[in-house]
Amino acid sequence: MTVSLQIRLAEPSEYAVVGALTVSAYTADGLLHEASDYVEELADAAARAREAELWVAVDGSASPEVLGTVTYCPPGSPYRELAGPGEGEFRMLAVNPAHRRRGAGRALVQHCVTRSRTAGDRFVVICSLSQMTAAHGLYRELGFVRLPERDWRPIPEVELLAFRLSF
Repeated sequence: MTVSLQIRLAEPSEYAVVGALTVSAYTADGLLHEASDYVEELADAAARAREAELWVAVDGSASPEVLGTVTYCPPGSPYRELAGPGEGEFRMLAVNPAHRRRGAGRALVQHCVTRSRTAGDRFVVICSLSQMTAAHGLYRELGFVRLPERDWRPIPEVELLAFRLSF
């Protein structure tokens, strides 16, 4: 089913929905246990909007529904984890499990790529859990390549895989 999508900054009235959607997407994929410390960070969409750029994909209906979200991390954002000079970065890509396979994830990633190009970056980077195989497939389809030399562990039991797209 093709849906008309709009990518825009999240509105303050949507922060609770965006936070819940992000937690729901990670939990549905078995990537997050509700007792995890990361739940609070994922749920705090207001902080992401304040300290980065919180983007949403909404359907084009008369009563728009948030289908997905991504956090774009410009220079100076405390959410930047991987990016160096000349690199854009995004994190926390999440699509409502009930609305997957409708293009929201792809549109959000493409928006981050465009956002990075517009900022004058030569690359865009993302780090992703090894279990996020569907996301890895999307990144590869869009031209991202693995950068194993930049894989890292924020805590000993979590390994993040690095990907980069060159422009």
